[in-house]
Amino acid sequence: MSSPRLFCFGLGYSAERLARRLAGRGFEIAGTTRDPATKRAALNEPSWELFAFDGEAPLADAERALAGTTHLLHSIMPGEGGDPVLRWHAELIDALPQLRWIGYLSTTGVYGDHGGAWVDEDSPRRPSKPRTQRRRVAEDAWLALGACVFRLAGIYGPGRSALERVESGKARRVIKPGKLFNRIHVDDIARVLAASILRSKEPEHRREARVYNVSDGHPATSAEVLSYAAELLGVEPPPEVPFEDAQMSAMARSFWQDDVRVANARVRGELGVELACPDYRAGLEACLTSRRQPHPRQT
Repeated sequence: MSSPRLFCFGLGYSAERLARRLAGRGFEIAGTTRDPATKRAALNEPSWELFAFDGEAPLADAERALAGTTHLLHSIMPGEGGDPVLRWHAELIDALPQLRWIGYLSTTGVYGDHGGAWVDEDSPRRPSKPRTQRRRVAEDAWLALGACVFRLAGIYGPGRSALERVESGKARRVIKPGKLFNRIHVDDIARVLAASILRSKEPEHRREARVYNVSDGHPATSAEVLSYAAELLGVEPPPEVPFEDAQMSAMARSFWQDDVRVANARVRGELGVELACPDYRAGLEACLTSRRQPHPRQT
């Protein structure tokens, strides 16, 4: 029997964590990146197959690249022209004979503004921005192909957390009363995806269209997260600044517009996942600990 094969359209931060976890369980790993040579040097994983893909043209020799794929993860953001993988390769993917699981990484941004109320996977999607409206369209198309859609909260983890923001000296504790952010540690994303893959082994769940919120379930303000990061680092917290006076890009400011609290009962109940980082405190502590340890292949 041949080994299972994970193919990642977009072998980025989150996809790489899943790939390392599955490689430790005997999976062959393949995926796309804009610059395979640079990515290969960074990964230090000579057995992983890398293919160039920027979404502007089809994947070269796509049939060969996708041959033998049993599990497919897609993490590339749709552009103004729509989802690039669907645009070029929807029919080929749908026809893959051994494919038993598709995962599409979306965003909790598709919920839009709910006035700070809790939402679950059945709550209405009210995307308020063009980029999240495109996400809603892509979600529906992937669900039609039998994909599991994972709506990710704000992603953080080693090298990409409030610890680095505090250390940069540029962080500010922006104060906007009532505004909470939903978060998820990157390793918990991999944990949820792996649990969904395990579920797909059961015939009734093969190519099953499901939606999962991937959030730690404990939304918090940006200011308190930065304060705790400073405490862990043993430094003074960044200065406070009212939201109205904060200097930030238009993109950064857009993340402050919608108010919603994202519930995660389905991943805990249906997939049986217990998060390693159930709140930002545990997550930041894990990030700090990871600095003192080599990064092992996850199993």
